[in-house]
Amino acid sequence: MKRLLIIAGLLIVVGYGIFEARRIVAGPQLVVDSPLDGSATSSTLVTVVGRVKNISFLTINDHTASANEQGQFVYRYSPPPGYTALTVAATDRFGRRVEERVAFTLLTYCPVKI
Repeated sequence: MKRLLIIAGLLIVVGYGIFEARRIVAGPQLVVDSPLDGSATSSTLVTVVGRVKNISFLTINDHTASANEQGQFVYRYSPPPGYTALTVAATDRFGRRVEERVAFTLLTYCPVKI
């Protein structure tokens, strides 16, 4: 009976360790919600919004960005007129890196019909 309890305790500890290690094995996760790839805007200030998990470092166009405790990030960016590409990259503590590239167009010409 004593041996059975020891084996059960060890299985619980090992099972819990494997369960908690799933985040380490999964690596960093990155989703950019806004702006949408291929979109167009006339706003001179673009807000980049997204979510991350299992990261230790976040960059947007090689500028350091930060995420809150829920893994959400917001980055305000003033792009030049025309086509713009943003690269959002997340790195975990083991050096594994994921990137997502988002391209959009800043429209500056709006014809007015009289």
